[in-house]
This record gives sequence, structure tokens and C-alpha cells, in this order.
Amino acid sequence: MDNQKLKRLRARRRTFRVRNRIYGTPQRPRLSVFRSNMHIYAQLIDDLHGVTLAAASSCGKNSGIAYGGNVAAAREVGKKIAEAAKAKGITQAVFDRGPYRFHGRVAALAMAATEAGLVCTNPEAIRAKAEERAKRRQEAPAASKSKAEAKAAAKAPPKKTKTAK
Repeated sequence: MDNQKLKRLRARRRTFRVRNRIYGTPQRPRLSVFRSNMHIYAQLIDDLHGVTLAAASSCGKNSGIAYGGNVAAAREVGKKIAEAAKAKGITQAVFDRGPYRFHGRVAALAMAATEAGLVCTNPEAIRAKAEERAKRRQEAPAASKSKAEAKAAAKAPPKKTKTAK
């Protein structure tokens, strides 16, 4: 199999793994995200009836976004989808990241929607994980240096000293 086929296969598996655990209802719909290179799209989906309740995207004349392939555009789309949800009386959603990792534009959209009133993530838990990760990164270089120094010392031949004749 070539690399592109493997990439698509891994993405499909990731999508099924994520969507296997979540289900949208009329009270708590699924917030599905699609990310392309140029734009980002979000939909609130009621899986019980198979209906899209609200949608927002970074493309289109009325979006007001010049370029949709960055974090700023994702934040705007998150705010728009939260406003559309509020208009429909929806306050909670299940976040569906699809085949994408939860970072960058996808995380920015989710965080913006949560801050705008549509609860779909737990910002405190995300910040705590980020702080823990940063703490581990700070500790890791010191540990790796000492391991590297020990390895180099073990490989180096013993120093020869001159003896007096």
C-alpha cells in the first residue's frame, strides 16, 4: 500500500474510534468539525433524527473571514456555532473531532465555542494537561543530558597517563 492509502486508512480508523463513543441527541447534539487546508466547518447534528440543527463555516461571503485556514478563523467559527446553538436553545454538545487531533484549529474551535456558551469541552482539564506536559518537557532535557553524558563516558577509552622512567 502506498503512503496516501495508509494515511486515509488510519484517518478512517480514527474517525470510527472517536464516533463509536459519542452520539448526538436533540438536547445534546454532536458538534462535528471538518478541517480543510483553506477553511474549517462545524455542524451541530442530531443523530437520533439524522438532522443538522445548525452550521457555521469560514467560507462564504457572509462569513466575514478573509482566510479560513488559520486559528483565528477557527475561533470565529466556534463563536458563530455557539451563537447559532444559543438561538436554538442548545447549551451543551458532544465534541466530534473526527480524524483530527485535538490541537491547533480544532482545539481553538472547541475552546471558542465553550467560551461563547456552548459547553463541549472542559477547558480546565485541557489547561491542566498542557501544564503537565510543559512540566515534563522542562524535566526531560536535564535527564536526557545526564544519560547522554553517562553513555559518552562509558564509550570513551580510558585516558592514558605518562609514567616516569
